Amino acid sequence: MFNVGDKVVYPMHGAGIIEAIEDREILGQVKQYYVMRMPIGEMKLMIPVSKVEDAGLRQVVDAETVQRVLERLREKRSLSGANWNRRYRHHLEKLKTGDIFSIAEVVRNLIQRDREKGLSTCERKMLDTARQILVSELALARDVDRDRAEDLIEKSME
Repeated sequence: MFNVGDKVVYPMHGAGIIEAIEDREILGQVKQYYVMRMPIGEMKLMIPVSKVEDAGLRQVVDAETVQRVLERLREKRSLSGANWNRRYRHHLEKLKTGDIFSIAEVVRNLIQRDREKGLSTCERKMLDTARQILVSELALARDVDRDRAEDLIEKSME
């Protein structure tokens, strides 16, 4: 169970802060919801407390884990020879896990691929999504703004 003020990650959406825990009546049933504010994009989400485990909601990583993620960004990518469709499916599965290391691998692989050969339109959209998810978690984990979190990624990729 999470508390108001907790920094959490919602897979495929990114990191945010739980602002409230509210009871809401929907279709005649009262359920408890986490109200999560996403600092990047200024979006609010309502996640049923009863569905948190299924949704994959988790705490934002700590400073030590951030360091390991930045190191992962420096590694060489994998799946270099796969066709775009296979790469896309593989990367989508990684994003769905919500695991920060998997998300970092997707960002790394797609940035490196873009620098070498370019990306398809679908892969470019995926890179934007993966980057936003990663940036949001790094920003909350390091307590920095979006620009500084993006700089961390860029410096790690040089």
